[in-house]
Amino acid sequence: MKRKEVPIWEKSNLTVEEAAAYSGIGINKLKEITSSEKCEFVLWIGTKRLIKRRLFDKYIERCYSL
Repeated sequence: MKRKEVPIWEKSNLTVEEAAAYSGIGINKLKEITSSEKCEFVLWIGTKRLIKRRLFDKYIERCYSL
């Protein structure tokens, strides 16, 4: 059975690579930001790091610079 690919803007959680493509922010910078325990938009599943897209959008809107 063939899996249907879900567009990035419809996903609730993104991989770091998808979040980089979605936002234009580099992978290394995203990893640096999401390594903080205070980061509200990261979801850890074991060692896998996912970005909560809606909270990430709000974070970007509040930022002046990264």
